[in-house]
Amino acid sequence: MTPRVNETASGGTTEETTSDKGELTTEEVERDGAPLAVEGVGTDEAPGSIPPAEPSPTAQDTPARPADRPDDTPRRTRRIAERAGIAVLLAIAVTGGAIAVGAARDKAPVAAVAVSAAVDPGALASGNPDAAIAALQAHLKAQPRDSDGWATLGLAYVEQARTKGDPARYPQAQAALKRALSLSPHSDQALAGQAALAAARHDFKGALTNADRALAENPYSERALSSRIDALVELGRYDDASRAADTADARKPGVPVFTRYAYVRELRGDVPAARRVLEQALGAATSKGDIAYVAAQLGQLAWNQGDYKSALTSYARALAADENYLPALEGRARAQAASGDRAAAIKGMELVVARYPLPGPLVELGELYEARGGAGDRERAHDQYALVEAWIAIAHANGVDADLDTALAAADHGDKKAALRAARAEWARRHTVHTADALAWALHVNGQDREALSYARRATATGYRNALFRYHLGVIELATGHKSEGRASLRSALKLNPGFSPLGAATARKALEDTK
Repeated sequence: MTPRVNETASGGTTEETTSDKGELTTEEVERDGAPLAVEGVGTDEAPGSIPPAEPSPTAQDTPARPADRPDDTPRRTRRIAERAGIAVLLAIAVTGGAIAVGAARDKAPVAAVAVSAAVDPGALASGNPDAAIAALQAHLKAQPRDSDGWATLGLAYVEQARTKGDPARYPQAQAALKRALSLSPHSDQALAGQAALAAARHDFKGALTNADRALAENPYSERALSSRIDALVELGRYDDASRAADTADARKPGVPVFTRYAYVRELRGDVPAARRVLEQALGAATSKGDIAYVAAQLGQLAWNQGDYKSALTSYARALAADENYLPALEGRARAQAASGDRAAAIKGMELVVARYPLPGPLVELGELYEARGGAGDRERAHDQYALVEAWIAIAHANGVDADLDTALAAADHGDKKAALRAARAEWARRHTVHTADALAWALHVNGQDREALSYARRATATGYRNALFRYHLGVIELATGHKSEGRASLRSALKLNPGFSPLGAATARKALEDTK
């Protein structure tokens, strides 16, 4: 979910300028991207997963919900415009979500990378890419032909994009990695960096190709081993991903490999093994970044199983390591909502949305408002959904594909036909449990339940314990006349995770009551 190759966040091209000697300079790699500007969207104020949709070159204006009262239109339009004044943050979220916020699906941890001897190795592993980049830039001004330094700078930019969600960093990463390969064409570190960059952009075929190239040079490259697992998982090649995880564990055991290994096991329904491996990874983690990441993954695993007490404990540990770690803040809010503490959940999700307005948290907050049902809550909910539409418009206007969260958000709270187009497009690219579920639900909301049924069954076929998938399957089964199977799927969803969705859980209970 990032700008395309050689594009900035504002949609312009990034010139790969060279010095008189034909070499990319540190000053050129250091250049920041221009701030996003979208016609019709203000930028003065900001409020307190996987299928991309087809890009739309004309999407510019922030969509707003029609007013309930004619005389209310200007006020509410201004408010939504002000909220859409987070255009920069929305565009930032486009890229950050690729490897940071999709805690429920893209479980790619921050891995320590090999660095030049002139750079503190802890700078990247500690979750402080700014310090690493500053040190690397200073080093490369003195040693401009250090291939490893350029490769590490490229990886640091990818990591900075993850932590800051800054799309300008991806062209910078590409330029630095290109410079590294010009100096050392067989650099496994640079090739592994290209794999990580491709994965961040959701080019998983490209990520797999570059990971394999890196491993041909160095079979023990931790970054390449990890990126290879990520790519295979996101391409839906789960058997291959399992073998790749076994290979990586044998060659380079450690936090990055452990977390991937756990996710592969979770996708197969082996939750005890996934938990055991994550606990091992947490025990091995030493940096604050790794501790926060792994603890948050343990929280997500517990939440998926309806164990909210354990989830909250794990999220607390993650936030003790990094109080601003957004996946832990988001996960804690979801666990609070599922535990019945809606007030704390809303407060927490408002904080997340203010910092990182991705479709998933926006929809969750909107549904929490709807579930609360207080004065003005319906309006507040629709404001969140309008921001999701703004996110989609900004993503399309800047040549960035939308993702699974966007397809699901549009299916429930937006343009249903657009959701189906997005889901079909992504299914054409890769067959995963997440793309199968998204396509099934998009088909359902468009009245195509017979076609939806096979995809809903495919989404649950690996044993992956996901209550939302089971809920979708149950609704579709009921719609196609499979009453006993549908009721069983809905009961299974609620038994697994009774608070899986602020609105979906209530809908599942009502469907069970209505079909007695």
